[in-house]
Amino acid sequence: MAETATVAIGEPGWVDLGSSDPTAARAFYAGVFGWDANVSDDPAAGGYGMFTLGGKEVAGTGPLMSEQQPTSWTVYVLVDDADAATSKVKAAGGTVFAEPFDVMDAGRMAIVADPSGGVLGLWQPGAHRGFELKGAAGSFCWAELNSNNIAKDSAFYASVFGWDPKTTPTPTMEYTQFDHNGEAIAGGMAMAVGMPAGTPSFWLVYFATHDVDATVAKLTSLGGGVHHPPEDVPDVGRFAVVHDPQGGVFGLLQPNSLAAAS
Repeated sequence: MAETATVAIGEPGWVDLGSSDPTAARAFYAGVFGWDANVSDDPAAGGYGMFTLGGKEVAGTGPLMSEQQPTSWTVYVLVDDADAATSKVKAAGGTVFAEPFDVMDAGRMAIVADPSGGVLGLWQPGAHRGFELKGAAGSFCWAELNSNNIAKDSAFYASVFGWDPKTTPTPTMEYTQFDHNGEAIAGGMAMAVGMPAGTPSFWLVYFATHDVDATVAKLTSLGGGVHHPPEDVPDVGRFAVVHDPQGGVFGLLQPNSLAAAS
């Protein structure tokens, strides 16, 4: 298993699900990935809980903060100073939806968006350092930006986090890989043709699996659905885009590297 006690500052280091039905969501993801779920009994936590796999924290979940908010996964980038990072977001043309605030002793966070509307969180670690497991089957393995203006957003992420965007043409599209400290940490591409008009940019969270097709079959039997059926990506692996019963969209990735290591 690929294990991490902490994740590097400036990289995606946590994901969580805001759900219209957290109880049902916990049962669904337990069935799909074998996650265990707990909910903090501290009233200050607001019903937030952790998903664990083999005793290691892999994601969080909690209720929606407003009736207008859809069920969705959020990617958090670790920062050493949430207030300073928020100032960088503003200076680079981004939007701040929630100014930095403390989350008990766990850390300090903010919710922001890039210039074309892609929402993400900033997390300044305290007691909660981020993923305890990633890259293994059943854990986070990739984050991908679907953008209405990939060039502008790439410049934004370079300015705010120091990411190095590297764009490569493929037979059907151009794909941008974001590097940080010489490592690939996220990807990005232009919004797919056919998306509803007015769809804002968004980040898609991917979880690793040994068998995309079997995982898709499992999640559909549990009430989930499929946006993009399993498909091979040369030199990468096999992926699908799916959703939970409440509409939370996420990706599944069967990386070639995971298959080789298993």
